[in-house]
Amino acid sequence: MTQQRKAEDQWMPPRVYKTKVAYVFQPKSGGKIRLCGLDVAKSLVWMLYEKECASLDNINSVASLFEKFFLSASFIDKAPRTQKDYLGYKKDLLIAFGKMDINKVEPKHVRMFMDKKAIKSGISQANRHKSALQAIFSWAYERGKIKVNPCVGVKKFTEKARDRYVTDVEYQALLDHACPVIYAAAEISYLCMARRGDVERLRKEQLIAEGIYIKQGKTGKKQIKEWSPRLKKAISHANKVNPSISSMYVIHQFNGSGYGANGFRERWVSTMERARKSTGYLMDFTFHDLKAKGISDFEGSLEEKRNAAGHTTTKQTADYDRKTHIVPTVKSRN
Repeated sequence: MTQQRKAEDQWMPPRVYKTKVAYVFQPKSGGKIRLCGLDVAKSLVWMLYEKECASLDNINSVASLFEKFFLSASFIDKAPRTQKDYLGYKKDLLIAFGKMDINKVEPKHVRMFMDKKAIKSGISQANRHKSALQAIFSWAYERGKIKVNPCVGVKKFTEKARDRYVTDVEYQALLDHACPVIYAAAEISYLCMARRGDVERLRKEQLIAEGIYIKQGKTGKKQIKEWSPRLKKAISHANKVNPSISSMYVIHQFNGSGYGANGFRERWVSTMERARKSTGYLMDFTFHDLKAKGISDFEGSLEEKRNAAGHTTTKQTADYDRKTHIVPTVKSRN
């Protein structure tokens, strides 16, 4: 812990602090461990702290395995977005499995964790946590650290594929009520079929003669999105955002820094509310649905759409291709 302790708390073990109801240990590996209530002797707090440290120091514990994995080349080689996701999943996984011996984790334990996580955070989050845990155990299995991967054979929850297509009318309503930040971000996402994170992190140095250079944060795919008059107009809208401020980002805040998820979300919600009140449309789509609209509206075969979107497989592209196609009817014989 980096903050200075109060005089009355100097006796507490390292990385242990008080909440309103308990003493809590926050190990370097991440997560929080409740030691005991506040109405206990100081000696008991130290005893429980040392017990937890001994458990975490166990080289055969899942917590120890996590430490090794997150320092490995396998983790470092993953896309930045994947790394961020895994680090986000780490906390709950350590709470559930951290103290367990790596060879004593069984499929039933994984199933139990998934069921609880689904109730608390939804089936999507349960599936994502399971995928991360399976990848870590797979890494361990390949290196002879465990005998079996306990995640293998544990079924994920069935997720309904999102099929929301943003109509042209809805999209125009969004643009009509958008501030320059949302207007520019929406158009760049739609025209380039780009994720929000790639738009938020877009730097001015990525604007080159041929188009916009984008390395996808999730897949690492490198592409140059060719200039069009409409894409140039989107960049001109971005230039209206705090024009007197020097920034490396195409879309930036008043202090020159890029937009984070929270600041961007506030502007998105405000824009959608204005459009909803003005038009009466539901406006119930997400920013990520704009990428799907771009893929759906892109003219070409599924393979051409895949190449433009930077997907690895056509199945990924098919999930994003949501526009209802008009097909000919059966010709009458009469």
